[in-house]
Amino acid sequence: MTVSAASATQTAAAPTSAVARRIARRGLVQYLVATDETALAQTQALLATLPLCATGRVFIEVPDASWIGRLQAPGRMTVTWLDRSARRGAPGSGASCRRGAALTRAVTAWADEMMCTDGDHTQVFVSGGYLGAAEIVDHLVERLGRARESVHTPREYRLN
Repeated sequence: MTVSAASATQTAAAPTSAVARRIARRGLVQYLVATDETALAQTQALLATLPLCATGRVFIEVPDASWIGRLQAPGRMTVTWLDRSARRGAPGSGASCRRGAALTRAVTAWADEMMCTDGDHTQVFVSGGYLGAAEIVDHLVERLGRARESVHTPREYRLN
């Protein structure tokens, strides 16, 4: 498991990565897990159910660095902690990063690069704050053309 607090940035035109092409050729299923501090226990339970050989990415947005800790995940899953207090809001606004913004930016940038091949079967699990989850689901469905029911969110959000 790799743990980093590095920020994810979105490029203007993200080409299909070599990793995404390799995963598509091999027919491997990768996982994308996105959450915030409100659903850490549920996220840990989900990660415990994944196969030991699971590959993919886990993004966790937290209020500040004191929330960053050890998370048990399959060895081929990369875990990225997103410290909201170390980020800013919209460019040029000078505003603080609102809840869900760092998660949305990181997940959409990753998805644009890694989920852009035909036949992509990435399993997506989004939890945490409703607004961030809704933005992520909309991006995956509207921009990347994923079926809404292929993106798993808490039932009470009614996003599927």
